[in-house]
Amino acid sequence: MKIFLAIFISLALSACSTWVYKYDITQGNFLNQDDVNKLRVEMTQEQVKYVLGTPVLENPFSSDKWHYIHTNKSGKTDITIRRELIIIFKDGKLFEIEGDYKRPEQFETPLES
Repeated sequence: MKIFLAIFISLALSACSTWVYKYDITQGNFLNQDDVNKLRVEMTQEQVKYVLGTPVLENPFSSDKWHYIHTNKSGKTDITIRRELIIIFKDGKLFEIEGDYKRPEQFETPLES
């Protein structure tokens, strides 16, 4: 009887090992739409960095295009969600934005106006 009980307990505990908790893995710049809504045409690179933070990718040969990338891999489902915002500068001023975020309604209105 004691052997049967020992085998039962060891099997029960080994079954629990399949319930391993997996962490969500988050990488990159987390941006929400409120942050992106603060962007305006003709903002300087310093102003954009103040609003959004330092970009994940910046071309070392030309600083005219910045990439803000955020990925989140769920530990439970292994599904990866990727969002990207590309900031394009012209003559050191914000010219265009592209990517997975909505364009701000007042993007075309410079801050000075």
